[in-house]
Amino acid sequence: MPDWLERAVRDNRALCLKADVTKRGELDAAFLSIKEKWGIPFGLINNAAIDTRPDASADINGPFEDLSEDVFDDVMDVNVKGVLLCCQVFGSEMAKAGMGSIVNISSIYGMVAPDQRIYQYRRDAGEDFYKPVAYSVSKSACYNLTRYLAGYWGSRQVRINTLTLAGVFAAQDSRFVEAYTAKVPLGRMANAEDYVGPVVFLMSDESRYMTGANLVIDGGYTAL
Repeated sequence: MPDWLERAVRDNRALCLKADVTKRGELDAAFLSIKEKWGIPFGLINNAAIDTRPDASADINGPFEDLSEDVFDDVMDVNVKGVLLCCQVFGSEMAKAGMGSIVNISSIYGMVAPDQRIYQYRRDAGEDFYKPVAYSVSKSACYNLTRYLAGYWGSRQVRINTLTLAGVFAAQDSRFVEAYTAKVPLGRMANAEDYVGPVVFLMSDESRYMTGANLVIDGGYTAL
Protein backbone atom coordinates (compact mmCIF):
# COMPACT_ATOMS: atom_id res chain seq x y z
CA MET A 1 0.00 0.00 0.00
CA PRO A 2 1.46 3.42 -0.93
CA ASP A 3 2.43 5.72 1.94
CA TRP A 4 -0.18 8.31 1.00
CA LEU A 5 -2.92 5.67 1.13
CA GLU A 6 -1.73 4.35 4.47
CA ARG A 7 -1.90 7.88 5.86
CA ALA A 8 -5.39 8.38 4.42
CA VAL A 9 -6.63 5.15 6.01
CA ARG A 10 -5.02 6.07 9.32
CA ASP A 11 -6.62 9.53 9.22
CA ASN A 12 -10.04 8.02 8.43
CA ARG A 13 -10.09 9.57 4.95
CA ALA A 14 -9.99 6.26 3.07
CA LEU A 15 -11.30 2.73 3.45
CA CYS A 16 -9.61 -0.23 1.75
CA LEU A 17 -11.75 -3.28 1.08
CA LYS A 18 -11.03 -6.44 -0.87
CA ALA A 19 -13.72 -7.74 -3.22
CA ASP A 20 -13.84 -9.83 -6.39
CA VAL A 21 -15.80 -7.80 -8.95
CA THR A 22 -17.09 -11.01 -10.53
CA LYS A 23 -18.74 -12.12 -7.25
CA ARG A 24 -22.03 -10.36 -6.44
CA GLY A 25 -21.91 -11.41 -2.79
CA GLU A 26 -18.49 -9.87 -2.21
CA LEU A 27 -19.60 -6.61 -3.82
CA ASP A 28 -22.73 -6.54 -1.65
CA ALA A 29 -20.57 -6.97 1.46
CA ALA A 30 -18.21 -4.20 0.33
CA PHE A 31 -21.12 -1.85 -0.29
CA LEU A 32 -22.53 -2.48 3.20
CA SER A 33 -19.14 -1.70 4.76
CA ILE A 34 -18.94 1.57 2.85
CA LYS A 35 -22.54 2.51 3.63
CA GLU A 36 -22.00 1.83 7.33
CA LYS A 37 -18.95 4.10 7.42
CA TRP A 38 -19.92 6.94 5.08
CA GLY A 39 -23.41 6.35 3.73
CA ILE A 40 -24.36 5.71 0.11
CA PRO A 41 -21.46 6.52 -2.25
CA PHE A 42 -21.94 9.40 -4.67
CA GLY A 43 -19.55 7.97 -7.25
CA LEU A 44 -18.28 4.75 -8.77
CA ILE A 45 -15.23 4.30 -11.02
CA ASN A 46 -15.20 0.95 -12.81
CA ASN A 47 -11.49 0.55 -13.44
CA ALA A 48 -10.92 -3.14 -12.62
CA ALA A 49 -9.86 -4.99 -15.76
CA ILE A 50 -7.48 -7.63 -17.01
CA ASP A 51 -5.66 -8.21 -20.28
CA THR A 52 -3.44 -10.98 -21.50
CA ARG A 53 0.17 -10.61 -20.40
CA PRO A 54 2.57 -9.47 -23.15
CA ASP A 55 4.86 -12.39 -22.28
CA ALA A 56 2.11 -15.03 -22.34
CA SER A 57 2.39 -18.14 -24.49
CA ALA A 58 1.42 -18.33 -28.16
CA ASP A 59 -1.93 -20.00 -27.41
CA ILE A 60 -2.88 -16.75 -25.66
CA ASN A 61 -1.08 -14.06 -27.66
CA GLY A 62 -0.87 -15.92 -30.94
CA PRO A 63 -3.12 -15.71 -34.02
CA PHE A 64 -6.82 -14.95 -33.58
CA GLU A 65 -7.72 -18.35 -34.97
CA ASP A 66 -5.99 -20.08 -32.06
CA LEU A 67 -7.28 -17.98 -29.14
CA SER A 68 -8.27 -20.09 -26.15
CA GLU A 69 -11.94 -19.94 -25.16
CA ASP A 70 -10.92 -19.92 -21.51
CA VAL A 71 -8.77 -16.81 -22.02
CA PHE A 72 -11.63 -15.02 -23.76
CA ASP A 73 -14.07 -15.99 -20.99
CA ASP A 74 -11.71 -14.84 -18.22
CA VAL A 75 -11.26 -11.38 -19.77
CA MET A 76 -14.98 -10.93 -20.43
CA ASP A 77 -15.84 -12.11 -16.93
CA VAL A 78 -13.81 -9.37 -15.26
CA ASN A 79 -14.04 -6.56 -17.81
CA VAL A 80 -17.74 -6.85 -18.67
CA LYS A 81 -19.56 -8.81 -15.98
CA GLY A 82 -17.47 -7.12 -13.31
CA VAL A 83 -18.57 -3.68 -14.51
CA LEU A 84 -22.19 -4.78 -14.79
CA LEU A 85 -22.25 -6.21 -11.25
CA CYS A 86 -20.61 -3.11 -9.75
CA CYS A 87 -23.22 -0.97 -11.47
CA GLN A 88 -26.00 -3.20 -10.16
CA VAL A 89 -24.76 -3.09 -6.58
CA PHE A 90 -23.62 0.53 -6.27
CA GLY A 91 -25.61 2.18 -9.06
CA SER A 92 -28.93 0.82 -7.89
CA GLU A 93 -28.40 2.38 -4.47
CA MET A 94 -27.43 5.68 -6.07
CA ALA A 95 -30.64 5.55 -8.08
CA LYS A 96 -32.68 5.03 -4.91
CA ALA A 97 -30.95 8.06 -3.41
CA GLY A 98 -31.54 10.13 -6.56
CA MET A 99 -27.91 11.06 -7.21
CA GLY A 100 -24.56 9.74 -8.35
CA SER A 101 -21.92 9.56 -11.05
CA ILE A 102 -20.51 6.37 -12.59
CA VAL A 103 -17.39 6.36 -14.75
CA ASN A 104 -16.68 3.27 -16.85
CA ILE A 105 -13.03 3.13 -17.88
CA SER A 106 -12.55 1.97 -21.46
CA SER A 107 -9.65 1.94 -23.91
CA ILE A 108 -8.83 3.18 -27.39
CA TYR A 109 -8.70 -0.51 -28.30
CA GLY A 110 -12.43 -0.59 -27.62
CA MET A 111 -12.96 2.17 -30.19
CA VAL A 112 -10.49 1.11 -32.87
CA ALA A 113 -8.79 -2.17 -33.66
CA PRO A 114 -5.29 -2.68 -32.31
CA ASP A 115 -2.78 -1.83 -35.02
CA GLN A 116 -0.94 -5.13 -35.31
CA ARG A 117 1.92 -3.32 -37.08
CA ILE A 118 2.92 -1.86 -33.70
CA TYR A 119 3.92 -5.37 -32.68
CA GLN A 120 5.73 -6.29 -35.89
CA TYR A 121 9.10 -6.06 -34.12
CA ARG A 122 8.13 -9.12 -32.08
CA ARG A 123 7.21 -11.15 -35.13
CA ASP A 124 10.44 -10.05 -36.79
CA ALA A 125 12.23 -11.53 -33.78
CA GLY A 126 10.55 -14.89 -34.36
CA GLU A 127 7.57 -14.60 -32.00
CA ASP A 128 4.07 -15.49 -33.12
CA PHE A 129 2.59 -12.44 -31.36
CA TYR A 130 -0.65 -10.57 -32.10
CA LYS A 131 -2.54 -8.27 -29.77
CA PRO A 132 -5.47 -10.53 -28.71
CA VAL A 133 -9.12 -9.77 -29.39
CA ALA A 134 -10.67 -10.30 -25.94
CA TYR A 135 -9.59 -7.00 -24.39
CA SER A 136 -10.88 -5.01 -27.36
CA VAL A 137 -14.26 -6.75 -27.32
CA SER A 138 -14.62 -6.26 -23.57
CA LYS A 139 -13.83 -2.55 -23.74
CA SER A 140 -16.26 -2.04 -26.61
CA ALA A 141 -18.97 -3.45 -24.37
CA CYS A 142 -18.43 -0.58 -21.92
CA TYR A 143 -19.84 1.95 -24.38
CA ASN A 144 -23.28 0.45 -24.73
CA LEU A 145 -23.51 -0.49 -21.06
CA THR A 146 -22.85 3.20 -20.37
CA ARG A 147 -25.49 4.31 -22.86
CA TYR A 148 -28.03 1.79 -21.60
CA LEU A 149 -27.66 2.88 -17.98
CA ALA A 150 -27.65 6.57 -18.89
CA GLY A 151 -31.11 6.09 -20.33
CA TYR A 152 -32.22 3.71 -17.60
CA TRP A 153 -31.20 5.83 -14.60
CA GLY A 154 -31.27 9.32 -16.07
CA SER A 155 -34.64 10.20 -14.54
CA ARG A 156 -33.20 9.33 -11.14
CA GLN A 157 -30.25 11.67 -11.59
CA VAL A 158 -27.54 9.03 -11.86
CA ARG A 159 -25.04 9.99 -14.56
CA ILE A 160 -22.98 7.34 -16.36
CA ASN A 161 -20.13 8.17 -18.71
CA THR A 162 -17.28 6.33 -20.37
CA LEU A 163 -13.70 7.54 -20.10
CA THR A 164 -11.55 6.18 -22.92
CA LEU A 165 -7.84 6.09 -22.22
CA ALA A 166 -4.74 5.39 -24.28
CA GLY A 167 -1.55 3.56 -23.39
CA VAL A 168 0.34 4.60 -20.25
CA PHE A 169 4.13 4.62 -20.26
CA ALA A 170 5.48 1.96 -17.90
CA ALA A 171 9.02 1.30 -19.11
CA GLN A 172 7.83 -0.83 -22.02
CA ASP A 173 10.20 -2.16 -24.66
CA SER A 174 11.64 0.84 -26.50
CA ARG A 175 10.66 -0.70 -29.84
CA PHE A 176 7.04 -0.81 -28.75
CA VAL A 177 7.14 2.75 -27.44
CA GLU A 178 8.63 4.01 -30.70
CA ALA A 179 6.04 2.24 -32.86
CA TYR A 180 3.15 3.29 -30.61
CA THR A 181 4.10 6.96 -30.26
CA ALA A 182 4.52 7.24 -34.02
CA LYS A 183 0.70 7.04 -34.15
CA VAL A 184 0.12 9.68 -31.43
CA PRO A 185 -0.09 13.32 -32.57
CA LEU A 186 1.23 14.53 -29.22
CA GLY A 187 4.23 12.27 -29.72
CA ARG A 188 4.27 10.38 -26.43
CA MET A 189 2.48 7.80 -24.34
CA ALA A 190 0.35 9.01 -21.45
CA ASN A 191 1.56 9.42 -17.91
CA ALA A 192 -0.83 8.24 -15.21
CA GLU A 193 -1.19 11.85 -14.01
CA ASP A 194 -2.67 12.83 -17.39
CA TYR A 195 -5.87 11.03 -16.45
CA VAL A 196 -6.48 12.52 -13.01
CA GLY A 197 -8.20 15.69 -14.27
CA PRO A 198 -10.68 13.88 -16.56
CA VAL A 199 -11.69 11.51 -13.76
CA VAL A 200 -12.23 14.40 -11.34
CA PHE A 201 -14.25 16.23 -13.99
CA LEU A 202 -16.59 13.30 -14.63
CA MET A 203 -17.07 12.62 -10.93
CA SER A 204 -17.81 16.25 -10.08
CA ASP A 205 -20.68 18.67 -10.69
CA GLU A 206 -18.59 20.31 -13.40
CA SER A 207 -19.98 17.56 -15.68
CA ARG A 208 -23.49 17.69 -14.23
CA TYR A 209 -25.23 17.83 -17.64
CA MET A 210 -23.13 15.02 -19.12
CA THR A 211 -24.35 11.43 -19.27
CA GLY A 212 -24.14 8.60 -21.77
CA ALA A 213 -21.03 10.22 -23.26
CA ASN A 214 -17.54 9.02 -24.08
CA LEU A 215 -14.67 11.29 -23.09
CA VAL A 216 -11.58 10.33 -25.09
CA ILE A 217 -8.17 11.21 -23.63
CA ASP A 218 -5.65 9.63 -25.96
CA GLY A 219 -3.15 12.23 -27.16
CA GLY A 220 -4.95 12.24 -30.50
CA TYR A 221 -4.43 8.52 -31.27
CA THR A 222 -7.99 7.95 -32.52
CA ALA A 223 -8.10 11.25 -34.44
CA LEU A 224 -5.99 9.86 -37.28
